[in-house]
Amino acid sequence: MDLRPSRLRGLLRTPRRALAAGAAVVVLAGAGTWTAVASDEKPAVRQTDRLMSMDGVKIDTSYFTPPSTGGPHPAVLLAHGFGGSKQDVRQQAQDLARDGYAVLTWSARGFGRSTGKIGLNDPKGEVADVSRLIDWLAKQPQVQLDKPGDPRVGVAGASYGGAISLLAAGYDHRVDAIAPAITYWNLADALFPDGVFKKLWAGIFVNSGGGCAKFEPRLCRMYERVAESGKPDAQARELLEARSPSAVAGRIKVPTLLVQGQTDSLFPLGQADAAAKAVRAGGAPVDVDWIAGGHDGGDLESSRVQARVRTWFDRYLKNDKGTDTGPAFRISRSGGVDSTSGAAVLRGASADAYPGLESGQRPLRLRGTEQSFANPAGGSPPGVSALPGLGGSGGLAQLSSLGVGVSLDFPGQYAQFESAPLTGGLRITGSPTVTVHVKSTSDDAVLFGKVYDVSPGGGTPQLPAQLVTPVRVEGAKAGKDVPITLPAVDHQVEQGHRLRLVLASTDLGYASPVNPATYTVSLKSDLKVPTAPGVSTAAAPLPSWVWWLPMAGAVIALALLLAGRRRTTAAPPDPALAEVPLQITDLSKRYARSADRYAVRDLSFRVEKGQVLGLLGPNGAGKTTTLRMLMGLIKPDAGEVRVFGHAIRPGAPVLSRVGAFVEGSGFLPHLSGRENLELYWRATGRPPEDAHLDEALEIAGLGDALARAVRTYSQGMRQRLAIAQAMLGLPDLLILDEPTNGLDPPQIREMREVLIRYAAAGRTVIVSSHLLAEVEQSCTHLVVMDRGRLVQAGPVSEIIGSGDTLLVGLATDIPDPLVEKVAALPGVESATRTDGGLLVRLAGAPLGGAGNGATGHDATADRNGRTADLLVELVRLEVPVTALGPHRRLEDAFLTLIGGSA
Repeated sequence: MDLRPSRLRGLLRTPRRALAAGAAVVVLAGAGTWTAVASDEKPAVRQTDRLMSMDGVKIDTSYFTPPSTGGPHPAVLLAHGFGGSKQDVRQQAQDLARDGYAVLTWSARGFGRSTGKIGLNDPKGEVADVSRLIDWLAKQPQVQLDKPGDPRVGVAGASYGGAISLLAAGYDHRVDAIAPAITYWNLADALFPDGVFKKLWAGIFVNSGGGCAKFEPRLCRMYERVAESGKPDAQARELLEARSPSAVAGRIKVPTLLVQGQTDSLFPLGQADAAAKAVRAGGAPVDVDWIAGGHDGGDLESSRVQARVRTWFDRYLKNDKGTDTGPAFRISRSGGVDSTSGAAVLRGASADAYPGLESGQRPLRLRGTEQSFANPAGGSPPGVSALPGLGGSGGLAQLSSLGVGVSLDFPGQYAQFESAPLTGGLRITGSPTVTVHVKSTSDDAVLFGKVYDVSPGGGTPQLPAQLVTPVRVEGAKAGKDVPITLPAVDHQVEQGHRLRLVLASTDLGYASPVNPATYTVSLKSDLKVPTAPGVSTAAAPLPSWVWWLPMAGAVIALALLLAGRRRTTAAPPDPALAEVPLQITDLSKRYARSADRYAVRDLSFRVEKGQVLGLLGPNGAGKTTTLRMLMGLIKPDAGEVRVFGHAIRPGAPVLSRVGAFVEGSGFLPHLSGRENLELYWRATGRPPEDAHLDEALEIAGLGDALARAVRTYSQGMRQRLAIAQAMLGLPDLLILDEPTNGLDPPQIREMREVLIRYAAAGRTVIVSSHLLAEVEQSCTHLVVMDRGRLVQAGPVSEIIGSGDTLLVGLATDIPDPLVEKVAALPGVESATRTDGGLLVRLAGAPLGGAGNGATGHDATADRNGRTADLLVELVRLEVPVTALGPHRRLEDAFLTLIGGSA
């Protein structure tokens, strides 16, 4: 998993002032470097990198100061997310520095270049490190001081970094304001909710940290003990609680901006709710912001959130009382889908006070009699709610950004209770509650509660934010009434829809009791639904001319509508290209905010059935941009892409004939290979028989490994499973971006055979790869790009054998000026250094002076004549030639075609 805010990063820690009092921060000799940083023509900021020694651990830091010479400035400590490093927050640090802050970033223990073991924000480790960083800031001339040794300082970060900002405020009284995002208040509650082990997230957490050995030994032992038993013990809770902000709840007394994600099964909204109540009880200002994304995907609203963090610090660090910090409570709500880009449109709803999770409760009567269902042996197969760990990657994670979720309850493993159709719309904002009576054949029962939105047409029920509440019921044999607080969500239920309460015995993300049991449940109360009546969505005001020029407005609107229809009407299919997998014509895409800089420019090529086409080019050649336009993910500025004659646009039906593997795969490690693929296909909503699962698996060649858990797979097997996933449905056009990344030579050979077998049936494969020797063996055709333009296209054999490229063997190396003289010879297009000599590409005209009699009718004779001419010129220049002849390697041809710029 990746917990970064793009792939989310976080857990900063902050130390007790007393811990830092006697601790010296030593800058390692020679470790400090200075650079001026500029981007997008903004004013440059000064950046200094240092390795600091803290209690025997080296902490890698970067210090950013404003471009102006004024000051002193308030300081900001900016923390990264779990599994990341200081590099992940570099851009935000630069932006804050330009806004007048001295910004210090660092890699936490065990991450980036910092040494030490991961302590999950141990007060004596990571938290103490933060206090030592504050000590260092207090000595910097650019930093504003409240008093000697006490800088004016704020702390911000997301996920792991969000927790450290809370802990910093609790352990060090010098912290003046904080802005934690998508983080936890009590880590024990987050990983062991109601005594149920959140096994998938915990495993992802450990793996993303580099494995158990990267953690402090007692944390490693705790994880292994709980993972083996499937049930957290008191010692495990105590260990995590001691490293949680909740442990210092009464000491956090600084202005706090809490940003929490609505699509987050790791740190749900209840964690921010507990933090808000505790900080407010201490008398400090608290604002709460629920964003559209989270650890499970969605829109992280990075630009808006960073702007709000900046205004928060402007108000409470710069003491700018005129700064508008935004509403006390804000929610991002879906406002539909942008018809041009397919992206979700967000609207803000707000309130003057944070309502909590139970405001405006409305009772709803549920129908359903007492029901019994099974907890299967081993808790398998498990139901599915969220898909942990896929928030920042490709594959199924992309569904969340489209508002599509994956949920699955197995018959016989759940009970359900349903409301009558709603007579009006209902907005749920907070945590619904219900009381049920639970009885079990075992003494210990675990239930998973969730509320579905069920449409009147009988379509697939929607599970808001894919969230579920685990409930452990001890002493269940005798039966007992159990109050259940269901997941906090913000969700609109339309008129005519029903709410369905489901109590299941299993869930993919959690550990269920391994012994089989029968649970019997019945309702003891209505479902109480919070509505937060004080929260409202502001409507945008209409421009004044709408009122005083109604006729002109109507005419303009009609003209724009008609013009828009002409522009956006999909081009009709081209019958002449109906059997052509891909035709790209004059394709261009400019860089954002640039009128004359192109990522792709005037690109045209065609791909036929049965071809395996290699897309080659150096970094920045435009390959990825081309693939994204090909798949309809971004819109070209000019030109068009046609797949089987159909023009490509977002959501084009013909894209169902395209399979792609472009961002890496996200598989659930505890499911088998086959189960992962079945779950993925089910998420697409297409009929099971259309998957052609067995054919895709046969081509991938995984054999008996399909029945094994993916966590046992080698990297090569995971890659082949990812290719099989892209092959589901046997798409006519298969697009693969770096499919051999991380594979050893035998695995690369197996992948080559997979691609050749797939294309052998008349389908088409496009491969973007940097392994030229492998492309040469697996591809039939090539497209070579450089600086956004097409350099050459054609069969591999022609590109390798054509181009009039010669390899000049040298007895000794020659200086650069002599290489330049060779390149400047008449009839020579370029000369590039390579192992053992020079690659010389001949231009179309014969070499000057020495007539060779070539007429152009005999290409071989012409090439031989020009080779002789070149030899004469090399001898004249006193180049120490030992050999001269045509080359036959794709690598040489590629370097020659792009002029050695790879």
